[in-house]
Amino acid sequence: MTSTDLAAFPGQFARSRRFSLGVPRHFTVSPDGSRVLFVRTVSGTDPVGRLWQYEDGAERLVADPALLVGAGTGPVPEEERLLRERARERSVGVVSYATDDAARLVVFALSGALWAVRTDGGVPFSVPAAGPVVDPRPSPDGRHIAYVSRRSFHVVDLTGADRQLACPEGPEVSYGLAEYVAAESMHRLRGHWWAPDSRHVLVARVDTAPVERRYLSDPADPTKPPQAIPYPAAGTPNAEVTLQLLSLEGERVDVDWDRKTYEYLVDAGWDAHGPFLAVQSRDQRIVRTLSVDPATGATEVLHERTDSAWVQLIDGTPARTASGALVLPEDDDDTRYLTVGGRRVTPEGLQLCAVLGVEGERVLFTASEDPLETHVWCHEPGQGSRRLSRGPGRYTGVGRGGTVVLAGVTPRGNEVGVLRGTEPGTGTGTGSAGEAGSAGEAGSAGEAGSAGEAGSAGEAGSARQVPYEPLASLAEEPSVTPRPLHLTLGERQVHGALFLPSWHREGAGKLPVLLDPYGGPAMQLVGRARGWFTCVSQWFAEQGFAVLVVDGRGTPNRGPAWEKAIHGDQLTPALEDQVDALRAAGARFGDLDLTRVAIRGWSFGGFLAAAAVLHHPDIFHAAVAGAPPTDQRLYDTHWKERFLGHPEEQPENYVRSSLIGHGHLLRRPLLLVHGLADDNVAAAHTLRFSAELLAAGKPHSVLPLPGATHLPAGDAVNEQLLHFQRDFLLDALARRVDGD
Repeated sequence: MTSTDLAAFPGQFARSRRFSLGVPRHFTVSPDGSRVLFVRTVSGTDPVGRLWQYEDGAERLVADPALLVGAGTGPVPEEERLLRERARERSVGVVSYATDDAARLVVFALSGALWAVRTDGGVPFSVPAAGPVVDPRPSPDGRHIAYVSRRSFHVVDLTGADRQLACPEGPEVSYGLAEYVAAESMHRLRGHWWAPDSRHVLVARVDTAPVERRYLSDPADPTKPPQAIPYPAAGTPNAEVTLQLLSLEGERVDVDWDRKTYEYLVDAGWDAHGPFLAVQSRDQRIVRTLSVDPATGATEVLHERTDSAWVQLIDGTPARTASGALVLPEDDDDTRYLTVGGRRVTPEGLQLCAVLGVEGERVLFTASEDPLETHVWCHEPGQGSRRLSRGPGRYTGVGRGGTVVLAGVTPRGNEVGVLRGTEPGTGTGTGSAGEAGSAGEAGSAGEAGSAGEAGSAGEAGSARQVPYEPLASLAEEPSVTPRPLHLTLGERQVHGALFLPSWHREGAGKLPVLLDPYGGPAMQLVGRARGWFTCVSQWFAEQGFAVLVVDGRGTPNRGPAWEKAIHGDQLTPALEDQVDALRAAGARFGDLDLTRVAIRGWSFGGFLAAAAVLHHPDIFHAAVAGAPPTDQRLYDTHWKERFLGHPEEQPENYVRSSLIGHGHLLRRPLLLVHGLADDNVAAAHTLRFSAELLAAGKPHSVLPLPGATHLPAGDAVNEQLLHFQRDFLLDALARRVDGD
């Protein structure tokens, strides 16, 4: 790669919103499998999402916000803004949509207005609503649309006849929306669910009156009043969440369960067997699946999961098959199994990641045999579990009517393919669990099999290979090409990736080392996939670093024991694995200069970076910590109590896992970066820690980002942040060479 490529990368990274623009996403498959709806922008730098339909091998534009409301960047309701922040949404225009059961009617909101379009070639039309619209969803029969406006729950027909089914009783009450911890920490982004009869709706009521308020202000604009945010910090009261069964005729039935014991509503739904929900205890050691009597609201326990540490929530569960069999995860020894009707249907060692959907008795799910890959699988009685995705990568998908859309991040980047004929006996996929074509036999990066190819990966064990029909990604091609060397490091066999400069030749000279981790429970960075983070790591490598990325204990998809090794202490095991991996890599590669080691990270990665220079200044010589949670008591209830318990009952866990109280240990250059509008990891984390450092006489640097949330959105900010971090780290390590 040329110097021009390297110079262009930070701007390209920012303009492309981390190379997310232009990538197809949010897929819906029609019942017969013939049509696929999806959202995509028209280029890798265009931020406006548009709605498309793929049918008979061709794409058709269904809805273009530029033709309906202009550029699609108008103001949105506050509830919509918060929903997008929880989803880490980086685009505008059509960012989400919902369909009726036949996928013939699509509804979406643009700048607070309600829009609908029929997929048979119709023109998008506006639907009159009572006010700014949030989270519109059509009834299964397509005759009505449910939505939230000003915290009230409404149903409107396509002519604009509107009914308010629930009105908030006070300013702290809302209907039909998810509360903060559900959206941020449970991955439940919705708060209402239609019944199959299209005459009833299951609706969440949220009362935030018990929740402490935080006040976010904009120091860059002192004329702007602060914004009050209900935020339940660890150990404080949560919002009161209840459920109601509402009918279009105005009838209301309260759903009854032991809310004192099970205060978290994890998920809910309404299928042919009736309403159901999953609830969780405050200590997160019990999750119950409940059925609901739609006439009385009474509940019955269908299943109970328990765990001495915490019950891990798995997206897409609980669910039920057509026969009523419960679809749930089950942890045993060191495997997370998929169970259907109480029976394990996946083998030992195949780690369930998520359930993608249930159709009839078929279950579509993602799972990992190899922590470096995640694949889409299908289970059906009598057929076992078949892997559908081919080639290395991390995949997800959606399926219906014998068609599966596979969306993967592969060694070549984002790829999407439509796989037809996935019914039993067609021979599609790569064999059953444990047979040839498993994730461990899919080949190395750059070898056979992509989302748009039949490929050779997994051909053994298949009766025949059906070619994928590719859905075009219009994303920018990164000007930097990642060159990861995948490693297994140390006694605990930690997975890592080493990025070296493309111009470096072994033995030609020592390279300073930069650790570039996330290292926490939310995600993996090490894998056979070209994600945006691998491009950033390679860019830093081209600046002269040997960049090491490590997924240590606590990261997902390597089994329950690995995941829960951080219970009670989120810092020590995670940091130990970074240190051990660094030493192992240094012993293996003589060109790594362990006398010049830096570390950078964001969120949990920022926490690790700051902790590294505090607790191991003999190993780490400079750090950049972005949005670091320095005081674990300031984090939200559901996320933090999951790992550390209740702070009043186990305060020692919070002390050992926090940076606050350890500022006097700082001896190395440290740059703290924080968005001042961050409502997830509040800027108070950095400001309080900085004050502690100052009081202890410890020099450090702070870079505040006015108006930035937990995911800085400004193109200029994201571009310059890369330069700023590079310069800080190079300067800090250079001063170390000079004897500073």
